Amino acid sequence: MTDPREAAAPLPYETVPDDVAPEEWLAAIEAILMVAEEPVPAVRLAAVLSLPTGQVTEMLHRLAAEYRGEGEAATRPRGFELREAAGGWRIYSHPAHADLVGRFVLDGQTARLTQASLETLAVIAYRQPISRGRIAAIRGVNVDGVVRTLQARGLIEDVEPESAGGERAARYRTTTSFLERLGLSSLDDLPPLAPYLPDGLDDDEELT
Repeated sequence: MTDPREAAAPLPYETVPDDVAPEEWLAAIEAILMVAEEPVPAVRLAAVLSLPTGQVTEMLHRLAAEYRGEGEAATRPRGFELREAAGGWRIYSHPAHADLVGRFVLDGQTARLTQASLETLAVIAYRQPISRGRIAAIRGVNVDGVVRTLQARGLIEDVEPESAGGERAARYRTTTSFLERLGLSSLDDLPPLAPYLPDGLDDDEELT
């Protein structure tokens, strides 16, 4: 009779099923790590891939070595590396390029907002808290990408709405950073919209 402990023991990397090339598993792990926002434990990767944890751990070490320029699969220096941290694995930019990465991030923070971003920000500022669907209805276009940009800039944040059938539908409001950048002490300092609206319309009618 087979010992259960032996059946559960990690399998060596060479035992990857014959119908799936080892490189395919490596590619799958890379794809998952590329979208991870925090270190991913090997056991979680193993569960997703339906592979033994020991096997996945070995593949992670193989990828890490490859990114360091070691092993048979190594080709050229990489701009990223795979590190084990905080109980999991994650892809990080290579420390050798820290200055350039920092320059890129700072440049993105100081770049001017597009017209679409400014219009969306104005809708949120005057109608907050407001849902993404309502913003899209007012502007007449999809605003998913613009909202993500404004969040990344720290100009807006999503807030928990009142009970809506038990389902969370994020609504957005401006942040203190928004006020600081515009030199406002509070939202009451926002200029009135009335002078810029067609005759016969008020703020609520235009943005409802």
